[in-house]
Amino acid sequence: MKFTVSSSVLSAHLQTISRVINPKSPLPILDKFLFTLEGKRLTLTAADMESMMQTHIELEDVEGSGSVALGSKLLLDTLKEFGDMPLSFNVEEGTLATTIKSDSGVYNLVAEDGAEYPKMRTIADDSNTLNISTEVLNLGLNSTVFATADDENRPAMNGIFFDITMNDVTFVGSDAQKLSCLRTISARGENDCSFILPKKPTNLLRAILSKVGGNLEIKFDAKNALFNFDNYVMVCRLQEGKYPNYNSVIPQNNPYKVTVDRVSLMNSLRRISIFSNQALNLVKVELFPNKMTISAQDIDFSISATEDLVCSYDGEPMRIGFKSSLLIEILSNLSCNEVVIELADPSKAGLVVPLEQKENEEVRMLIMPLMLND
Repeated sequence: MKFTVSSSVLSAHLQTISRVINPKSPLPILDKFLFTLEGKRLTLTAADMESMMQTHIELEDVEGSGSVALGSKLLLDTLKEFGDMPLSFNVEEGTLATTIKSDSGVYNLVAEDGAEYPKMRTIADDSNTLNISTEVLNLGLNSTVFATADDENRPAMNGIFFDITMNDVTFVGSDAQKLSCLRTISARGENDCSFILPKKPTNLLRAILSKVGGNLEIKFDAKNALFNFDNYVMVCRLQEGKYPNYNSVIPQNNPYKVTVDRVSLMNSLRRISIFSNQALNLVKVELFPNKMTISAQDIDFSISATEDLVCSYDGEPMRIGFKSSLLIEILSNLSCNEVVIELADPSKAGLVVPLEQKENEEVRMLIMPLMLND
């Protein structure tokens, strides 16, 4: 088979799907891209043991059809040295000897039979379907992936939970110390269903969703999910296990509420945490009428720091401890100007929410406190 393709277009498509490839895959062929030519469409595929991603390029100058697997690293390293120019690929039938011709040179590659490449997983006929905009999906993933766990003992929490109803879709990420939950009414399912999307395919999607627009279709069964949008298709194995009942841990009636500027609080925490014990990362937050005091100390090194922040608070004075890195992470993943921290007492989880929720969505972030010794 023969075809001519723009070097920059081919490089951009391969760079996008190359994130799927695991360099330590037990199957050598998965270290390669699959090139499939049918008619004037060139389909490019990358895969690991759990996920597969495809994209396609429409061509004009083609001859024949077929499929070959070409080494990913060699191909990417070669393409990035070209400017934008046409490249002519020629794959000999039988031997699969492959040459790439540019305006100034000829490059010989070793190819493998595309028939040896793993096939894309199929989705069961009784699968569920979710139609959602790329913008909403990207927001849901970005708002929750930071809170997911890396825990071999609780694998279900290592991904993002999609809780789908006929009224809304809720994205949830949690590692038991913090939880992030985004509910949107901009998407809804055909029935009540759910799945857990592992972290790697989550990040693969995030890399693409920020560059494309429009809507996409998600089809999923008990084991696999298929994402179909723009000119990309991704199929991945879903995370197994039952996700914990996240609604049961989100406080519903925290009576004490403090409103504070998000950036000011985040910057203060970053400064104060430098003086905390690096093993515990503990900061103490004290609430008074219209004032918040943040402090930390490391007794071993005889260092400490205290800062006061203006806030809106009219409840009883309270002292509560937090792991500063967790609170900073939560604040940095919100985009609002002011946040409301809802509390019940120093031993119960605090809830961090935007002062003003955006239209059609509700964001809630939970953080577990640390015990204070003084």
